Amino acid sequence: MTRSFHRAFGLVVMLLFSAAGLARIDTYQFSDPQQEDLYHELTQELRCLVCQNQNIADSNAELAKDLRRKTYQMVIKGQDKDQIVDYMVRRYGDFVMYKPPFKTSTLVLWLGPVIILVLGVIVLIRIIRRRPATTEPLLSDEQRERAEKLLEGQDDTSATEDKDKDKDSDGDKE
Repeated sequence: MTRSFHRAFGLVVMLLFSAAGLARIDTYQFSDPQQEDLYHELTQELRCLVCQNQNIADSNAELAKDLRRKTYQMVIKGQDKDQIVDYMVRRYGDFVMYKPPFKTSTLVLWLGPVIILVLGVIVLIRIIRRRPATTEPLLSDEQRERAEKLLEGQDDTSATEDKDKDKDSDGDKE
């Protein structure tokens, strides 16, 4: 049984790895290494608008493939990085940049998390300050002594109560 399981498991693993090998990879030909470097740099910096937390180099979405193709065409035509980035930003907005530039229109993107964190700390401090300090002990001295006696097995009140219960039960029998 285990031998057939190992064979089946091995077959499944081989099929999975062979399927990954069949995945289509975009391959582009460049006339010089600078163009190839520029292409790879740009595809790392441009965001996939479908996936949103991936760049177009890592995304398999159709839009990311189109953006890679357009980036390749623009690099081959000899356009520089600024021209390509300007085109993408004009067409898709600052959101297409994986790291949007720091300017007034993107100020919320950059400062929003910091502002929310500061506001959260302020609210937390106010809540802590408004909470009344507990000055009275949880147990009175009498309750504490009784608890200690209970733990030691010396509780007089429970012994007295047990005797009273025994008397009541004897009285019921008569």
